[in-house]
Amino acid sequence: MRAQVISVKLSTFVAIFFMLGFSLVLYGCKSKNYISGVDEGSGPGANKETGGKIVLGHVFYVAPYGNNSNPGTREQPWATPGYGSRQLQPGDTLVILGGRYILSEYEADIITPRSGTPSAWITIKGEEGNRPILLGRDNLITAVNLSGVQYVCVENLEITHDSTVTGEATWFRDGVEILGNPSSHIILKDLYIHHIDEFGMNIQDVEDLQIINCRIEYCGFGALGGPLGNYGGWRNVKIQNCRLSYSGHYYQGGDGSNRPYDRPDGFGIEPSQGPVLIENTVAEHNEGDGLDSKAENTIIKRCIVANNSCDGIKLWGSGSKIENTLIYGRGDGKNVPTPWGAIVIDQVEKPDATFEIINVTVDDELGEGYVAYVQYSSAVPIRLLIRNTIFSSRGNDSPIYIGNNVTLTADHNLFYFPRSERVLEYKDQVYTQDNIGHLGEGNIYGDPLFIRTAWGSEGDYHLNDGSPAIDKGTENSAPLIDLDGNPRPQGQGFDIGAYEKVVSPTSVPWRSVKIK
Repeated sequence: MRAQVISVKLSTFVAIFFMLGFSLVLYGCKSKNYISGVDEGSGPGANKETGGKIVLGHVFYVAPYGNNSNPGTREQPWATPGYGSRQLQPGDTLVILGGRYILSEYEADIITPRSGTPSAWITIKGEEGNRPILLGRDNLITAVNLSGVQYVCVENLEITHDSTVTGEATWFRDGVEILGNPSSHIILKDLYIHHIDEFGMNIQDVEDLQIINCRIEYCGFGALGGPLGNYGGWRNVKIQNCRLSYSGHYYQGGDGSNRPYDRPDGFGIEPSQGPVLIENTVAEHNEGDGLDSKAENTIIKRCIVANNSCDGIKLWGSGSKIENTLIYGRGDGKNVPTPWGAIVIDQVEKPDATFEIINVTVDDELGEGYVAYVQYSSAVPIRLLIRNTIFSSRGNDSPIYIGNNVTLTADHNLFYFPRSERVLEYKDQVYTQDNIGHLGEGNIYGDPLFIRTAWGSEGDYHLNDGSPAIDKGTENSAPLIDLDGNPRPQGQGFDIGAYEKVVSPTSVPWRSVKIK
């Protein structure tokens, strides 16, 4: 992160601070470069064009005991987050003090800030150590509306429905919305969004969006999604350290069984320009897909996609890649055959589109259908690289399908299909455990010896001693760390799969870190 420059002497700064009542927030929403082409100075208080100078702004407060006739100071706060958000000017910060805030009126209660500027972001944040709860009710459309705005950061809020009421009064649609007019330079951080009727975040057109350390679950239509964009959809998006889970398990006060949307995903977006980076994220127990991206250049790395009812990961856009990722539990423990797969690359419309699957671990118990399939329903030619990947399909008759018009490079992979005669179908040829080595260099067959497989519950897919995956991968294109963040290689070479067999542990598995 580029160092922030304050071009005034300390004495001058102190004088300004006390004379004008300005405050400078040096923590909270900050940004760094994450995708090629994104300015490394992007983030509240920093911009290349202004030399990284921080623009001073007021800090205002909202409290449950406040009054909107107050001046908005800590001692005399405003009463409602919606009102407070509309008073902000570029550079200002609104601190929402801990407590419960009922949101029911569209014009009055929804957080709707104006835009900041590159050097003067608007920040709306919950009180540190005492996160406020925004409670939507009476079919309110959203808690936070960022449609058409730029340079805004929202952090440290809990957003859910008002459980103290009953019937239609409990209805509450979206947590965060960006619909209609496109937005840009948005940071959504440390948000806990849960038990709402439609989307946790309903986003149509956005450029330079960061969703960081957010927990989004029990949303009727899905955790992250939105309609087809009119301005390129999702562009330059980073999703990091998030949990996107239990989509479809709640709707209008119930368990979700009455929801009108049959396949709510953890992440599901329409065709977009991208790039989209999803990193260090868990997507599990969704009634739809785990991660479903139609964006070009979708990069999924160091993620766990587990126990989703439909597809695990589905990719549609060229330049997309899955790396250092664990996928298991298709069907979420329900023993009903489905057409869904652990990995799906299908209906790709761009000729010669490219896809990569590198150091991925796939385990499936459901069977009775393709565990993974590529261009099953499309004859458009694409290119696919599968390398250092484990495919374990322990159910009945559940091979891999690769379309005839796919140019496949598959090397240094481990396959285990104990209850399926077919391991992989490609170009009218069937590969079995006896000839899978003919598919490409370093492809082998054998039990990967996972520590604990699971279906509908949490598994442990680290490798036991003696696993044929140990030291049998290639360094070519392999990431230098594994899913846990441990360095590769260890031992005599690179391992196949998402986890490197650790000789001496150097990190704590990242999934054990609790997201607030």
